[in-house]
Amino acid sequence: MSRILFENALLVNEGESFEGWLLTEGPLIGSLGRGVAPDDVVALADERIDASGKMLLPGVIDTHVHFRDPGLTEKADMATESRAAVAGGVTSFLDMPNTVPQTTSIEALEAKKARAAEVSEANYGFFIGATNNNIDTLRKVDFTKVPGVKLFLGSSTGNMLVDAESTLHKLFEEIDAVIAVHAEDEAVIAAARERLKAEWPDGIPVELHPDVRPREACVAATRRAISLAEETGARVHVCHVSTADELRLIADAKRRGVKVTAETCPQYLLWDRNDFLTLGARVKCNPSIKEASDRIALVRALAEGGVIDTIATDHAPHLLSQKQGDALKAASGMPMIQFSLPAMLDLAATDPEAEDLVTPGRIVELMCHAPARLFGIERRGFLRPGYYADLVLVEPVGLSGGKISDTDVVSRCGWTPLAGRHLSYRVDSTWVNGRKGGGSAMALEFEK
Repeated sequence: MSRILFENALLVNEGESFEGWLLTEGPLIGSLGRGVAPDDVVALADERIDASGKMLLPGVIDTHVHFRDPGLTEKADMATESRAAVAGGVTSFLDMPNTVPQTTSIEALEAKKARAAEVSEANYGFFIGATNNNIDTLRKVDFTKVPGVKLFLGSSTGNMLVDAESTLHKLFEEIDAVIAVHAEDEAVIAAARERLKAEWPDGIPVELHPDVRPREACVAATRRAISLAEETGARVHVCHVSTADELRLIADAKRRGVKVTAETCPQYLLWDRNDFLTLGARVKCNPSIKEASDRIALVRALAEGGVIDTIATDHAPHLLSQKQGDALKAASGMPMIQFSLPAMLDLAATDPEAEDLVTPGRIVELMCHAPARLFGIERRGFLRPGYYADLVLVEPVGLSGGKISDTDVVSRCGWTPLAGRHLSYRVDSTWVNGRKGGGSAMALEFEK
């Protein structure tokens, strides 16, 4: 059993940052402490790593990714995207069900797990998707092996929209698991799309994507999800929150005791609709990136706490050739997993809206601790003895360093919306279950 000793690191964990050391024992964390490692700890180490000037964090748990495997592997696959994850300090991921075939059956779940066991560099879990006719399947799922149910409420990719009232109520009343909701109302989107098509008969400019998929669509569907949770007592997790209006709805619901949690994504914290003018379809995603005032509200919510529970990427790679065209033709989605941790640490360091309150510790809470708690991920997300040694060393590189380019991208798609941006942090190295660079990934387990 190999033991690795990290020395002189700045450990960031559970609301504290302190100079110290950490010793791994095989796949687990053996011990850790402040200051200089004691002689008896040093004597145990097979390898010593001087982490002077670097932060040692728990590995990031990205609870919202689309790795495109199976069926869409010209864009990405489990192998390429898990390597991109590890390159970015992400040691565990939860993959969404809108693949080909869709992950809406137990057989499809098992096939994904088998594929991940063969090729994944990071620990893995897979949502099962809800449809109008698979409630009997959902009743049979072992939710100690599955993180939850993905629900497209109001709008979807493919045919995963659940709009049958009887199915919705059975899902919310009977399934004892986290229901992760994509909340956009299709009727609102359809009306906006037809209005804009009439105004722009030769093609809707891509910068009008926030008008094609407007804030009202998000607000209507999020309100509906909260209402269903309040009626039934179900646990609802609102994915990729993009508007200030949703923040207010979720805050009010939490005050009433509704079991609702919320996720936002780096894209809604880094960009607003003005960035379409320079980045075009590279920042086109669903839900759409909204107004500058929404971005500011989301950053402030991170600082204040209490409303946004997690940051996940909604990593959704497409080839650049698929990102061409107008607001209706260019594919929606972007690769974010490789640079999400450095970008969020950079936000904490450089964004004036953060006001020194979005600290590295707060980022660790939102990207490591809270995902583990919310989904009941066993023995991960924290620097604790007996927990798995999912670790990431992060190095500050200053405001003038860390320029990102498309050539840095590990994902198969080969591009990033962050190209040209300077980030003040970079991932130095990542350990998955005590092994540097991955290669020892495990299926995640979930406490219920």
